[in-house]
Amino acid sequence: MSSLVPSQEEISARVKALESMLIEQGVITTSMVDRMVEIYENEVGPQLGAKVVAKAWSDPEFKARLLADATEACKELGISGLQGEDMVVLEDSDDVHHAIVCTLCSCYPWPVLGLPPNWYKEPAYRARIVREPRKVLADEFGYVVPDSTEIQIWDSSSEMRYWVLPQRPDGTDGWSEEQLAELVTRDSMIGVGPVKVAS
Repeated sequence: MSSLVPSQEEISARVKALESMLIEQGVITTSMVDRMVEIYENEVGPQLGAKVVAKAWSDPEFKARLLADATEACKELGISGLQGEDMVVLEDSDDVHHAIVCTLCSCYPWPVLGLPPNWYKEPAYRARIVREPRKVLADEFGYVVPDSTEIQIWDSSSEMRYWVLPQRPDGTDGWSEEQLAELVTRDSMIGVGPVKVAS
Protein backbone atom coordinates (compact mmCIF):
# COMPACT_ATOMS: atom_id res chain seq x y z
CA MET A 1 0.00 0.00 0.00
CA SER A 2 1.26 3.48 -0.79
CA SER A 3 2.72 5.47 2.08
CA LEU A 4 0.43 8.30 0.96
CA VAL A 5 -2.60 6.28 2.03
CA PRO A 6 -3.05 6.39 5.83
CA SER A 7 -3.48 3.12 7.70
CA GLN A 8 -6.62 2.33 9.70
CA GLU A 9 -4.65 3.07 12.89
CA GLU A 10 -3.58 6.49 11.56
CA ILE A 11 -7.14 7.33 10.58
CA SER A 12 -8.43 6.28 14.00
CA ALA A 13 -5.77 8.41 15.70
CA ARG A 14 -6.71 11.42 13.57
CA VAL A 15 -10.41 10.99 14.34
CA LYS A 16 -9.69 10.78 18.08
CA ALA A 17 -7.48 13.88 17.92
CA LEU A 18 -10.14 15.84 16.02
CA GLU A 19 -12.83 14.68 18.44
CA SER A 20 -10.71 15.75 21.43
CA MET A 21 -10.00 19.14 19.89
CA LEU A 22 -13.69 19.80 19.15
CA ILE A 23 -14.64 18.81 22.71
CA GLU A 24 -11.90 20.99 24.22
CA GLN A 25 -13.05 23.99 22.15
CA GLY A 26 -16.68 23.47 23.17
CA VAL A 27 -17.91 22.76 19.65
CA ILE A 28 -19.28 19.38 20.72
CA THR A 29 -19.60 17.47 23.98
CA THR A 30 -18.74 13.90 24.87
CA SER A 31 -22.45 13.16 25.30
CA MET A 32 -23.11 14.47 21.78
CA VAL A 33 -20.52 12.08 20.38
CA ASP A 34 -21.96 9.21 22.41
CA ARG A 35 -25.46 10.06 21.20
CA MET A 36 -24.39 10.07 17.54
CA VAL A 37 -22.75 6.67 17.96
CA GLU A 38 -25.88 5.37 19.69
CA ILE A 39 -28.09 6.67 16.87
CA TYR A 40 -26.04 4.91 14.21
CA GLU A 41 -25.74 1.72 16.23
CA ASN A 42 -29.34 1.46 17.44
CA GLU A 43 -31.70 3.79 15.58
CA VAL A 44 -30.29 4.24 12.10
CA GLY A 45 -29.26 1.26 10.13
CA PRO A 46 -29.65 -2.43 10.73
CA GLN A 47 -32.96 -2.06 12.54
CA LEU A 48 -34.32 -0.01 9.66
CA GLY A 49 -33.01 -2.46 7.10
CA ALA A 50 -34.58 -5.30 9.08
CA LYS A 51 -37.89 -3.44 9.00
CA VAL A 52 -37.65 -3.17 5.20
CA VAL A 53 -36.81 -6.87 4.83
CA ALA A 54 -39.70 -7.91 7.09
CA LYS A 55 -42.09 -5.72 5.08
CA ALA A 56 -40.85 -7.32 1.85
CA TRP A 57 -41.30 -10.81 3.29
CA SER A 58 -44.87 -9.95 4.33
CA ASP A 59 -46.06 -7.81 1.43
CA PRO A 60 -45.46 -9.11 -2.13
CA GLU A 61 -46.40 -5.76 -3.68
CA PHE A 62 -43.90 -3.89 -1.52
CA LYS A 63 -41.28 -6.53 -2.30
CA ALA A 64 -41.80 -5.97 -6.02
CA ARG A 65 -41.37 -2.22 -5.55
CA LEU A 66 -38.27 -2.78 -3.41
CA LEU A 67 -36.62 -4.96 -6.03
CA ALA A 68 -37.58 -2.51 -8.80
CA ASP A 69 -36.38 0.65 -6.99
CA ALA A 70 -35.00 0.17 -3.49
CA THR A 71 -34.41 3.86 -2.88
CA GLU A 72 -38.02 4.82 -3.55
CA ALA A 73 -39.47 1.80 -1.72
CA CYS A 74 -37.43 2.65 1.38
CA LYS A 75 -38.75 6.20 1.25
CA GLU A 76 -42.26 4.75 1.63
CA LEU A 77 -41.15 3.67 5.11
CA GLY A 78 -39.49 7.02 5.85
CA ILE A 79 -35.99 5.65 5.27
CA SER A 80 -33.60 7.74 3.21
CA GLY A 81 -30.56 9.92 3.54
CA LEU A 82 -26.89 10.36 2.83
CA GLN A 83 -25.27 7.24 1.35
CA GLY A 84 -28.70 5.89 0.46
CA GLU A 85 -29.52 7.97 -2.59
CA ASP A 86 -29.08 5.11 -5.08
CA MET A 87 -29.67 1.67 -3.61
CA VAL A 88 -30.27 -1.70 -5.25
CA VAL A 89 -31.63 -4.71 -3.35
CA LEU A 90 -30.63 -8.20 -4.50
CA GLU A 91 -32.88 -11.12 -3.62
CA ASP A 92 -31.34 -14.37 -2.39
CA SER A 93 -32.85 -17.64 -3.58
CA ASP A 94 -32.06 -21.34 -3.34
CA ASP A 95 -30.06 -20.98 -6.56
CA VAL A 96 -28.22 -17.68 -6.00
CA HIS A 97 -26.67 -16.07 -2.93
CA HIS A 98 -25.51 -12.45 -3.04
CA ALA A 99 -22.71 -10.80 -1.07
CA ILE A 100 -21.66 -7.15 -1.04
CA VAL A 101 -18.26 -5.48 -1.10
CA CYS A 102 -16.78 -2.14 -2.05
CA THR A 103 -13.44 -2.95 -3.66
CA LEU A 104 -12.32 0.68 -3.95
CA CYS A 105 -13.13 2.03 -0.49
CA SER A 106 -16.12 1.31 1.75
CA CYS A 107 -19.28 2.54 0.01
CA TYR A 108 -22.19 1.24 2.01
CA PRO A 109 -25.95 1.94 2.36
CA TRP A 110 -25.88 3.69 5.75
CA PRO A 111 -29.63 4.47 6.01
CA VAL A 112 -30.53 0.77 6.04
CA LEU A 113 -27.41 -0.88 7.46
CA GLY A 114 -25.99 1.73 9.82
CA LEU A 115 -22.26 2.11 10.33
CA PRO A 116 -20.13 -0.21 8.22
CA PRO A 117 -18.33 -2.85 10.28
CA ASN A 118 -14.55 -2.52 10.45
CA TRP A 119 -13.97 -5.72 8.50
CA TYR A 120 -15.99 -4.33 5.57
CA LYS A 121 -13.37 -1.60 5.15
CA GLU A 122 -10.35 -3.90 5.45
CA PRO A 123 -8.32 -4.47 2.25
CA ALA A 124 -8.19 -8.22 2.97
CA TYR A 125 -11.99 -8.56 2.86
CA ARG A 126 -12.30 -6.30 -0.17
CA ALA A 127 -9.81 -8.37 -2.15
CA ARG A 128 -10.57 -11.90 -0.98
CA ILE A 129 -14.38 -11.87 -1.13
CA VAL A 130 -14.12 -11.26 -4.88
CA ARG A 131 -11.53 -13.98 -5.51
CA GLU A 132 -12.71 -16.73 -3.16
CA PRO A 133 -16.15 -15.85 -1.81
CA ARG A 134 -17.18 -19.32 -0.67
CA LYS A 135 -13.95 -19.75 1.31
CA VAL A 136 -14.18 -16.27 2.89
CA LEU A 137 -17.80 -16.79 3.93
CA ALA A 138 -16.99 -20.16 5.50
CA ASP A 139 -13.61 -19.36 7.07
CA GLU A 140 -14.12 -15.77 8.19
CA PHE A 141 -17.83 -15.72 8.98
CA GLY A 142 -18.70 -19.37 9.61
CA TYR A 143 -21.34 -19.10 6.90
CA VAL A 144 -21.45 -22.14 4.64
CA VAL A 145 -23.30 -21.64 1.37
CA PRO A 146 -24.22 -24.93 -0.31
CA ASP A 147 -22.10 -25.87 -3.33
CA SER A 148 -25.31 -26.05 -5.38
CA THR A 149 -25.90 -22.32 -4.78
CA GLU A 150 -24.11 -19.82 -6.99
CA ILE A 151 -22.48 -16.91 -5.15
CA GLN A 152 -22.61 -13.52 -6.84
CA ILE A 153 -20.48 -10.65 -5.53
CA TRP A 154 -21.72 -7.09 -6.03
CA ASP A 155 -19.31 -4.16 -5.90
CA SER A 156 -20.86 -1.06 -4.32
CA SER A 157 -19.70 2.38 -5.39
CA SER A 158 -20.49 6.00 -4.71
CA GLU A 159 -23.00 5.81 -7.56
CA MET A 160 -24.73 2.59 -6.49
CA ARG A 161 -24.98 0.87 -3.12
CA TYR A 162 -26.14 -2.74 -2.96
CA TRP A 163 -27.66 -4.77 -0.16
CA VAL A 164 -29.29 -8.16 0.17
CA LEU A 165 -32.87 -9.32 0.68
CA PRO A 166 -32.21 -12.67 2.42
CA GLN A 167 -34.59 -15.59 2.12
CA ARG A 168 -37.43 -15.74 4.59
CA PRO A 169 -36.82 -18.56 7.08
CA ASP A 170 -39.11 -21.57 7.11
CA GLY A 171 -41.58 -21.78 9.97
CA THR A 172 -42.45 -18.07 9.99
CA ASP A 173 -45.89 -18.21 8.38
CA GLY A 174 -48.27 -15.93 10.22
CA TRP A 175 -45.51 -13.97 11.94
CA SER A 176 -45.88 -10.22 12.31
CA GLU A 177 -43.45 -7.83 10.64
CA GLU A 178 -42.04 -7.00 14.07
CA GLN A 179 -41.34 -10.69 14.76
CA LEU A 180 -39.78 -11.16 11.34
CA ALA A 181 -37.56 -8.10 11.72
CA GLU A 182 -36.01 -9.66 14.82
CA LEU A 183 -34.59 -12.44 12.60
CA VAL A 184 -32.77 -10.09 10.21
CA THR A 185 -29.11 -9.36 10.90
CA ARG A 186 -26.82 -6.73 9.45
CA ASP A 187 -24.59 -9.52 8.14
CA SER A 188 -27.52 -11.18 6.37
CA MET A 189 -28.16 -7.92 4.51
CA ILE A 190 -24.50 -7.75 3.46
CA GLY A 191 -24.64 -11.42 2.50
CA VAL A 192 -21.95 -12.70 4.85
CA GLY A 193 -24.24 -14.30 7.41
CA PRO A 194 -27.62 -15.97 7.76
CA VAL A 195 -30.80 -14.61 9.24
CA LYS A 196 -31.53 -15.90 12.72
CA VAL A 197 -33.27 -19.25 12.94
CA ALA A 198 -36.99 -19.04 13.61
CA SER A 199 -37.91 -20.58 16.96
